[in-house]
Amino acid sequence: MDRPVTSAAPFAFDVLGRAPDVEAENLQAYDSADRLLLDTAADDLMSAESGTVSVIGDAYGALTLGAAALHGLHGLRVQQDPLSGELALDANARALGLEGAYSHHGLDRSLVAGARVVLLRLPRSLDALEEIASLIARDADPAVRVYAGGRLKHMTTAMNGIFARYFGSVSAGLARQKSRILTVSAPLPALDHPAPRFPLAAAYDVGLPAPLQLRARAAAFGGAALDPGTRFLLPHLAHARDAAQAVDLGCGNGAIAAYLALTRPAARILASDQSEAAVASTALTLEANGVAGNAVVRRADALSWLSDASQELVVLNPPFHIGATVHAGIALKLFADAGRVLQSGGELWTVWNSHLAYKAALNRLVGPTRQVARNPKFTVTVSTAR
Repeated sequence: MDRPVTSAAPFAFDVLGRAPDVEAENLQAYDSADRLLLDTAADDLMSAESGTVSVIGDAYGALTLGAAALHGLHGLRVQQDPLSGELALDANARALGLEGAYSHHGLDRSLVAGARVVLLRLPRSLDALEEIASLIARDADPAVRVYAGGRLKHMTTAMNGIFARYFGSVSAGLARQKSRILTVSAPLPALDHPAPRFPLAAAYDVGLPAPLQLRARAAAFGGAALDPGTRFLLPHLAHARDAAQAVDLGCGNGAIAAYLALTRPAARILASDQSEAAVASTALTLEANGVAGNAVVRRADALSWLSDASQELVVLNPPFHIGATVHAGIALKLFADAGRVLQSGGELWTVWNSHLAYKAALNRLVGPTRQVARNPKFTVTVSTAR
């Protein structure tokens, strides 16, 4: 039987911001699924002891700060894959005077060990959901109750099936404002769990002496697949300038970083991404290709860890979405930061969906830009920094 939904005192969702992520009129720091999650879990949150509540996938802090403000909770353990989400949560917490209510964690045992209540924003990837479900079932308190919510347009019945592999009870609540909550409990014994499948693994022929090995945590965008834009870009990198150091900006599963390390053995490779899963995946990919010693991998907001005019070569396959929303703002932010760190005469090599027509923005934010290659879907360009 579904648990009744209870209403808590109002929480000022509208004061939450997204910065340093892109702010725009059509982009919010919360949605109706956050509200419904807090309402549905209110009884358990009201009686929870501090240190027994975990929050997974909180976009900008609505769940974490809502639970802290509405129920006086402390010791909340929070995992957010994007670094921008962590930074936004911290900024929102300072504005609300709730800095001490939570701590950041990776997607590992420290996040859920002994947890009795878990608030989860459902990821769109079933692989990512399975990685999370298996972690909770293995390491949380046997009495744990998981409240997993999302927007109806991103939910499928396959999600119920994923939870059923690891838990004895899975029920769906009533929809509200195009959102729904799954309530999950009764972890199954570890011996009944499916065999571990992570990290994901694949190999690709990209014209090197040996196949390019890709490894990925489940939440990494695209998993262990070779993105078609990246596949189109890679052979053209042979024409990029010689550089003692090359940067893979937005490294994802590490395909570009590993290719650069394999084809430029004398160069030092710097790879960064704001995604926890991407950084972990890139490290695994570099190790699988035997080039981990040639590279440094960093979780960072764009290239904030590198100084102005310090680099000769940056390579980028930019995202065209922020979370589930298609938005050009993130690509423009990355172009601008690449322009900042490049020395005069340095190069930004990038591949993008041709219909996005980024050439004018690249001319403005980096420097003179020329088309290197184009196929029916993708365009490769090189921009020379002023």
